[in-house]
Amino acid sequence: MLDTVYEKYIRQDKIPHMWCPGCGNGTVMGSFCQAVEELGYDQSEVVVVSGIGCSGRISGYLDFNTLHTTHGRALGFATGIKLANPGLKVFVFMGDGDATAIGGNHLIHACRRNIDMTAIIINNNIYGMTGGQYSPMTPKGMYATTARYGSVDGNFDIANLVTAAGATYVARVGTFQVPLMKNLIMKAARHTGFSVVEALSQCPTNFGRRNMMASPTGIMMWQREHTVPVDTARGMTPEELKGKLVTGELRNVSACEYVTEYEKVIERAMKEVDQS
Repeated sequence: MLDTVYEKYIRQDKIPHMWCPGCGNGTVMGSFCQAVEELGYDQSEVVVVSGIGCSGRISGYLDFNTLHTTHGRALGFATGIKLANPGLKVFVFMGDGDATAIGGNHLIHACRRNIDMTAIIINNNIYGMTGGQYSPMTPKGMYATTARYGSVDGNFDIANLVTAAGATYVARVGTFQVPLMKNLIMKAARHTGFSVVEALSQCPTNFGRRNMMASPTGIMMWQREHTVPVDTARGMTPEELKGKLVTGELRNVSACEYVTEYEKVIERAMKEVDQS
């Protein structure tokens, strides 16, 4: 069954992929394929947009309407697509840089607008493709090529960041939670408004081997030890949650959606033109 799904949604002429052995990007992409299949979307109505970096290759591998954009600008392109054709199902894959560094302003303003699309942020705690520099998601004290003695910066909490900026659906999941990842992507896709799914992923090549977690399973074990399901977290004290990341559906609220509101503006403007 899964082989059939992957053959349906992955461009076979782009295989083998360029990701390192043990990279979590394939797990996220596979979960997305399963989610689309269960959602019942037609391939012609799905748009996948990505930027630059390891995760940016996803748009090239997937057989939908796809757009591989410039670094940090994936959400800008996706916004234009959604405004031009609101009926499309728009998904945006981003990494550390596309989402929280060079693309950080695009992220917070997409949240603020509450435009109806799903952002899947693959957080592997480092810039994997460009040589292992530390990113806004590298935990304090962790090592990178540009943090040889440990990063002194505090890292963003993506879930808190996008919630504060106005995203109406927010979820977090690790690559060790594959069934949950598929289900959360499905919930995010069905939600009307700006949805964010943070996928905690492993980069054994650049993050893992510099932080004594050279095996993919080592990083996934680290994920499991540092995450808490949302239902469990509700019964824990702030002290007990210190240093932990909460996984699951973290926010699901309704608010005015941007394209719908913008169409009302166009309608009012057209009436004024007709009356003039």
